[in-house]
Order: sequence, then C-alpha cells, then structure tokens
Amino acid sequence: MSALAPTLEAYFTERLIGQRQASPNTVAAYRDTWRLLLRFVLARSGKQPSQLDMADLDATLVASFLDHLEQERHNSARTRNARLAAIRSFFRYASLRHPEHAALIARVLDIPAKRCERKDVTYLNESEVEALVAAPDSDTWCGRRDQALLHVAVQTGLRVSELTALRNGDVELAAGAHVRCRGKGRKERSTPLDKQTVRTLRAWMQERAGAPEDPLFPTSRGSRLTRSAVSCLVAKHAATAAKNCQSLRAKHPTPHALRHSCAMELLRSGVDSTVIALWLGHEQVETTTRTYIHADLSIKERALARTRPLNAKPGRYRPPDRLLVFLDNL
Repeated sequence: MSALAPTLEAYFTERLIGQRQASPNTVAAYRDTWRLLLRFVLARSGKQPSQLDMADLDATLVASFLDHLEQERHNSARTRNARLAAIRSFFRYASLRHPEHAALIARVLDIPAKRCERKDVTYLNESEVEALVAAPDSDTWCGRRDQALLHVAVQTGLRVSELTALRNGDVELAAGAHVRCRGKGRKERSTPLDKQTVRTLRAWMQERAGAPEDPLFPTSRGSRLTRSAVSCLVAKHAATAAKNCQSLRAKHPTPHALRHSCAMELLRSGVDSTVIALWLGHEQVETTTRTYIHADLSIKERALARTRPLNAKPGRYRPPDRLLVFLDNL
C-alpha cells in the first residue's frame, strides 16, 4: 500500500472516530467526499486508489475535482465548500505524519472556499403551522405518530437528526415537562414543552407503550425513522394542509423549516437572541442573530417606525392627555 492509503485509514479511525469522536453524520459526509475524490482520480489517471501516493493529490488535482463537482455534478457552492472542508481536514492531519510533503499540503490548504449567496430562511407563520399540525389523520396509528412528531418539531426546534434520535426515556411530562437530546457537537440540552405538546405526547406515549430505550417516533416495525422518512412525511402533510392553507403551496416546507419556524416564533415573541441560541443548540449567538433577525421583515419595519423621517421638524415629546388615552383604548 502507498503512503496515502494507511494515512487515510488512520485519519478516519484514529483522528475522526478515536480522537475527535465525530458524529456518524460527520464521518459519513467526510467518507463520501473521499469516495468521490478517489473515483475522480481513478477516472482521470487510471490509477487505483490503493496505489496512490500523497504526491498524486496535489492542489491542481483537488481544484479540478472541485470544478468537477460544480460543473458536472451540478453541486452548489455550499456543497463544494463542504467537500473542500473534508479534504482540508485530512491534509491538516497528514501534515503531522508526512512533513516531507509540507509544500504540497500547504498549497492544498491554501485553496480558498467559494463565496455563496445567503438566502433568507424558509419558515411558517402561525396559521401555516396550525394547518400542518392538523393535517395528519388522527384515526390512524401513523397519523397520530406524525401529529405528535410535528408538535414536538415546531415547538422545540429540534434538528431532524435530534428528532429521530429521541427515545421514550428522553421525555419528561411531569412538572417541568421537557425533552432531552444530544445535539450537534455532542452537546446535550433540554427543551421545555408547552401544555398542548405535553397533552399530545402523553396520549401518544400511552399508545406507543415502549421501553425507555425505544425510539419515541418509530416506524411501523419499531425501528427509528430515518431523516428521509421525516422529510417525506412533512412533505406529505404539507400537501394535505395546502388544500386549506393556500400560502403553504409556495413554501414546500422541510423538517428544517419547522426548526426555523420555532426560532422565528420565539423571536417575534420578544425572546432574547441569546436564549434562542441556547434553545436551538447554536454554538454561537451570532448564528442566531444573522440568520433569524435578518429574515424577519417585521423587526426591520418596527425599527423603521422608530426613526424620524428625513426633513421632519424636530420637536419635544408631549404625552397625550390621560383622558383621551383612556377613551382611545376603550
């Protein structure tokens, strides 16, 4: 085997899984990046991946692979940057094991990420959320499961991976009702539940009647729902809800849109962005501020209402007559 194969194997087993204890999603994403890259090299050079040397993966080849992703596979700039991040992570690890390739590694690490457009998040308003949650058929087992899942999703803002990983033992429905989850970055957090979600979950858990370690929202065979299954059920119920709520037709909500909906509802209710960041499990408060405050036009409209129009005559504030205020508020 060449220098690349044992180094790449050690990177996944020792670095990612052993030292960093990366999540299965991270490992899978990095694995897929390297499968694509090695197959690209095989098609281009005819050299088997197990025969490659570190010198075969220079900056020129990596840049060509990134262009291939965008031009031939039609990946977005955001996906291209994610693939580049996985490649950089390996080369940073390889720099410690192969100092003889320091110049080559430095050139790969210098490949810049590509700027990409930041679109406003998609979220549902209150009437759209109500229509979506009411869409599942409560006369069927799957419908009752889906309705409980949607209640939890829009009220807690859990990521879809956190939602599917919930177990019966992660739910507390007594005083101080909440759900516990282990989220992105291996951070554990608890999210409170409102009364309506508690009632829905209590009815569902009585029917579900599983052990504490069993999945809270299982398939009909008892296994955990997959991410794609949750995406399908959200799309299915959104299509049903759109018959009575016309605005849903243009939004095509996804499971992540339910997370955005939760955040926007908290923001509109006046909850501080620091609390929203803790609620959603964001690493940095700036993520919450940049994503959600920018998306809510009503916040900008309120800010505009507080400003003085141009060329307006400045004046001293005079409070209105107390009696007139009383009559206006009747």
